[in-house]
This record gives sequence, structure tokens and C-alpha cells, in this order.
Amino acid sequence: MNDKMRIIKIFDTTLRDGEQAPGCSMNLNEKVEVAKRLEKLGVDIIEAGFPVSSAGDMEAVKAISACIKDSAVACLCRCLEKDIDAGWQALSKAENPRLHVFLATSPVHMEHKLKMTQAQVLEQAVFCVKYAKKFCNDVEFSAEDAFRSDPDFVCKVFGAVINAGALTVNFPDTVGYAMPDEFGRRIRYVKENTPGMERARLSVHCHNDLGLAVANSIAAIANGADQIECTVNGIGERAGNASLEEIVMALKVRRDYFNADTRIDTTQVYSASRLVSQVTGIKIQPNKAIVGDNAFAHEAGIHQHGVLANRQTYEIMRPEAIGIPKSRIILGKHSGSHAFEARLKELNIDIDEETFKKVFSQFKDLADKKKTVSDRDIEALVMDNTVSVPETWRLDHWTVTTGADSKRRSAAFGEIRLLHKDGESKIFSVKGDGPLDSIFKAVNKITGVEPELELYELGAITDGMDADGSSSQGETMVRIALDIDGSRRCWNGRGVSTDVIESSIKAYLSAVNAMLHDIKKLPGFPGSLNICF
Repeated sequence: MNDKMRIIKIFDTTLRDGEQAPGCSMNLNEKVEVAKRLEKLGVDIIEAGFPVSSAGDMEAVKAISACIKDSAVACLCRCLEKDIDAGWQALSKAENPRLHVFLATSPVHMEHKLKMTQAQVLEQAVFCVKYAKKFCNDVEFSAEDAFRSDPDFVCKVFGAVINAGALTVNFPDTVGYAMPDEFGRRIRYVKENTPGMERARLSVHCHNDLGLAVANSIAAIANGADQIECTVNGIGERAGNASLEEIVMALKVRRDYFNADTRIDTTQVYSASRLVSQVTGIKIQPNKAIVGDNAFAHEAGIHQHGVLANRQTYEIMRPEAIGIPKSRIILGKHSGSHAFEARLKELNIDIDEETFKKVFSQFKDLADKKKTVSDRDIEALVMDNTVSVPETWRLDHWTVTTGADSKRRSAAFGEIRLLHKDGESKIFSVKGDGPLDSIFKAVNKITGVEPELELYELGAITDGMDADGSSSQGETMVRIALDIDGSRRCWNGRGVSTDVIESSIKAYLSAVNAMLHDIKKLPGFPGSLNICF
């Protein structure tokens, strides 16, 4: 084993591949907040989006490029001049920009999707890497569906694009087909048989269709890969991507085996995981490795006895290593600002003074309703004040009456009063099939939009009743959709309150505000619709 520790680069694609997962869309403020957290985590490269795909992605990559200084910022481009032009337009203000171009190399993709021969693919790949180099020195080339490609053809393409100036070549298992042993062997083959490989980094991008994305990524590292492409919580298309936290902690815990590590600050892992879960609405399964609620829980008596005697009996890493605070200071209505500020630091939450004042005031209000305030409650309060879009409409008052007649037909009357950002107040009452149906219809009447409710999820910040016997805060996630110019667009919303109806209203209004914020910028919109911006 080489005495020199290898440093594996972490290429995070949460904001690109991760966001492509159904229901994982984020608004601009959420993307920027996640990017800042990834930078704090120590990610080497943040893939911020696919600029040519939408105006929203273009805007997001520009915004992230403007605020990220310590990590490189990348964007994805097909091997087309218009994609690369759009990519550079989005990245031009970045401190450390990377243009990431890709082209498929597998027979099934070349024949049925690209309608191109091997010679044409090779020519196009080289041309576009050279074209990208005119704008940006740091160019990465990905051979889409590389594992199902002819290995020698991949080596030939990689050698050619390295000669054209690519500094990183990426070998994806696009459909999650590989087994770890064969994937490791393939990476070793590419590493040893690509002309000029010593002048570039070899990256891998593994999908989780068979549940092997992390195993394949680890096998790749063991066989010479220099960079891993992954996402926080493993989110991504279909079954997801390789999980950043699992790869990072595998290398950290087993440095003796791999003689490799990353630059990730592992104490930021938990807070990054929580943020991504909150902004996407994708909950983390309790038994998820590293960041699941049960990852450091011990219920079996023999396990509890062992951990009490020596934590190493059943824990190969400490909770503190990933940023789970060990402090058990109880916060309640008598807690002061200093104790609250200290708790934010333990949770790796960094907010400005103005936001702190707002969050602390809301904390005191919540503490009046609950005996104690949990860490999850605090995270929720911070979320509501840092990643939401500007409020076009704000909730001022609501009431609901509900019941059933003698034939057990239910009905509800909902009344809501909203305040517009310009100071106007509007009130509306609507009859509906239930309390939420009536209130949501009233919101639609006031705002002038009638989106389809695609998803409604109601949960709790903590499980059941809190430990002190007080009610947990209800957490509601909604997704709404609207057809615009033949294209279906979706927006997520999130609301938190000790009253589940109020949390639902807040979530729905949050999604509507996100929708209004986006569509008012579309050319020619809202057209004939009577939308109140």
C-alpha cells in the first residue's frame, strides 16, 4: 500500500441529478441555501444545474456561481454548442467554474437515442471538449452509460477527450447495472488502458437501481478512481444516486483499508442531510445508514449493555463525528438568547443577526405553547426564515367549521384572510368537501390561480407526543402543479404549526407563493389569467 494518503474528490450533484428525482424540485432560495451548506461541508465540486434545460436552472446556476467561493461550481451540458454556450453564460461569474459535458457511448444509446456511429460520437466528443475549453479550463467529460459500453471504445474516447483538454473523465453506471466486483475491474481496466490517463482524473457516477451505487463507488475507489459523483441522502432519478454521507464515512472509518480520505468536514454531514430532506420533502428512512434516526439507536438489551460499558462494542463511529450534537440542554420558555444561540452553533446552523432575532422571537412563541422545544423544532423555524421565496401573500387569519348532515354527508366552510405584500387585505369564504378543501379553494380564489394538488403529506416534527407530554408540531408537505404553455411545472411547499390545519395552510400558501414568484417572470404570462401578483 502506498504510504501517501489519497484524497478522493467529492463531486456533489444534489442540485442537478438529485433535483431531477420526482418531487425533489427546489426553489431558487432553497438551491442557494443547499449550495452554501455543501460548501460548508467541504464538497470539492457542486454541480448546480443544467442551464439549457430551463430558465430556472439558468438562474440557479448563476446565483450559486455568484456566492460560492471555496468549492468549484459545475453545470451539465450535452455535447452541443448551444448547451455549452448556455453553461458558460450561467457559470461565467463563478470563482472556480467547471463545464461538464456528456455524450452516450453505449450501443443502445448510440443506435436508438443518438442515431450516431462510434466514429461520429468520438468526433462530437472531441469537438465539444475543445469548444468548452475556449471558455473554461476545467472541463469534465462523461461517457453516458459507460458501463454498458465497449470498454476499449470508452478508453479510446477518454484518451481523445483528454488530449483535447478534459481534466476529468467520468465513467457512469447510468442505469445501476453493474456488480461491485466487475465495476471495480472495469475501472482498473480504464485506468490502465486509457492513453494520457495520468493527465486527468478518473471519476465515477453510480446509480442505485439495484441498491449497489455506494458499493460500486467504493469498489471504484479501491481500483483507482479519483473522484466520486454522489448526492446528499442518495437522492436522484429512479432509485437514486450514490449517497455522499455513506461514501465519505466509509472512507473515514476505514482509512486503514483504503488509505484514502476526502476533504469533507464530517461534522457538517448531519445538518446537510437534514436541510436536503427538509427542502425536498423526501424523508429519510429511519434505518438509513449514517443519518437515519435509528443509525445510533440501541434497543436490544445486549446492545444497550455493551454500549453503556464501551460505545465501541456496537458503534464504529460516534454521533458527534457526523455533527449530531451531544449536548442535552433543554430549551423552553425560560431559555434566553445566549442558550438559543449556543444551540444553533451545536446544530451547525449559521444565520445573520436579523434572521436570528426573528427565529428567536418565534422560538419564544413556540415555547409558550410547548414545554420544551426540540432540535427538530428549531431546524423547522430556521428553515421557514431562510429558504422560502418572497411572500406575495401572507396568512393573516383563518377559520373552519365542519360537520355532517343526517345522511352523513360531510361539508366544511373555510374562511381565510390573506395579506398582500403591497398591504392589501383580502378575505374569502368557500364551501368544500372538508376543511382543507374549503381553505385551499379560498386561497385559490384570492390569489387567482387554481393549481392541481399533486401531493399532500402530514407528519410530525417529532414522533407522537414530545417527551414532556406536549403536542409535537405538525409538518405538512404539499406539491402543486400547473400546465403552462403545454409544459407541466411543479412547486413544493412546507408548513409547520402546532395546529395541523394551520401547517397545511402554510404549506399550500408557500407552494402558491413559489409558483407566483416563478410564473410572473415568464414572457407573456399570465396572459388571460386573473392572477394577483
